[in-house]
Amino acid sequence: MIDRVIIHITAGKGGDGSISGRREKYVPKGGPDGGDGGDGGSVYIEGNPNLNTLMPFRYRRYFKADDGQRGDGKLRHGRNGDDITLSVPVGTQVWLENEDGPTLLADIDQPGERWLAAAGGSGGAGNARYATPTNRFPRLAQAGLSGDTRTLRLELKLLADVGIVGAPNAGKSSLITALSAARPKVADYPFTTLAPTLGVVEHRGETFVMVDIPGLIEGAHEGVGLGHEFLRHVERTRALVHLVDGSVDDPVLVYRQINEELVRHDERLAMKPQALAVNKLDLAEVSVLQDDIREAFEAALDGEEVYFVSAATHDGLELLLDGVLRMLQDAPEPVFGASHAPEADLPVLRPEPRRRRPEVYVDEDNVFVVDWRPAARMAGMIDPDDWAAKVQFYNRLERAGVITALEAAGAGPGDLVRIGDAEWVWE
Repeated sequence: MIDRVIIHITAGKGGDGSISGRREKYVPKGGPDGGDGGDGGSVYIEGNPNLNTLMPFRYRRYFKADDGQRGDGKLRHGRNGDDITLSVPVGTQVWLENEDGPTLLADIDQPGERWLAAAGGSGGAGNARYATPTNRFPRLAQAGLSGDTRTLRLELKLLADVGIVGAPNAGKSSLITALSAARPKVADYPFTTLAPTLGVVEHRGETFVMVDIPGLIEGAHEGVGLGHEFLRHVERTRALVHLVDGSVDDPVLVYRQINEELVRHDERLAMKPQALAVNKLDLAEVSVLQDDIREAFEAALDGEEVYFVSAATHDGLELLLDGVLRMLQDAPEPVFGASHAPEADLPVLRPEPRRRRPEVYVDEDNVFVVDWRPAARMAGMIDPDDWAAKVQFYNRLERAGVITALEAAGAGPGDLVRIGDAEWVWE
């Protein structure tokens, strides 16, 4: 089972606006007719209830949406780029990988839930949008904006009603095989199960989803025995069946060790209701010592009910399922630990003001850099050999306050000025 992958996504770039016009003598609606560029496609992530693994992302990890098309004459708008949607299993968390550490961006926990992972760049405006009574034929247009680029970590935490936890070789896989149509690998050695297994259980007209969590050992909360890989799936369950091998020397000690690992991984796991089941009742040593084992658990657990079952012969499973149904009636929704709570980790997004005053600074090469996005988008479309276009661009910069900001920063004749990707010598 693949339940954690790194992917790289890129949204589409917006198409450039067009600089076009008609000057035919007998055309009544001549003048600028450059159309806008199309918007770039976006990347979405959507929960798919028919998936239970991130395997599709194992061999393909780079995804890019379509770019928007360039505008054209006759006011023709460029085609928008197509969006792409990545389907993930329900229960997938999306983390942003950055230098300051991972940040939780989204928690896809509902079928059909759709989240915008990378927004496409907007298309640039064509020259028809800049026509004024005093500038009948503008030679200015906007370049399209680049789309978002992100490196994301997809992490699957299975959504199930009941999780089966216990030490290796306690019989968890045999139990879920006996209770559902799931068919995990079963063998007589520890750590047979290397990935969680989901199964649907039907009992007394009710259905619920059960997950077999691979065996936990002492130190699992520190990653021993792939403990982190297994424990994080317990967080999404509403209740637990704690399965103990009744044939071990001290079943109570094993029970306490596993519970200690759960609490050390996340203290809130102690809030989940548990049904304690002692397995392997079909073995003589367990059957004979059943009363002694029950008394030992009741003394240690303040009279908590103990179910004796055999996953091999199905003895006692009906009573266990009755107890599980009673737990689920009052069980709360899954809780998250403090380090996993989406509301604690979701970033606060604060949009930029729509109109921001232009700023000018001098970089390490003594170049005067203009920081103002509207000018940067337009500068990349200026033909350096078109004198009329440069004059019109200068006039727009003057009206926007860019020229004043340059003069205030100390720009003078002969200095190099950079706006976006374009550079000029100040005159």
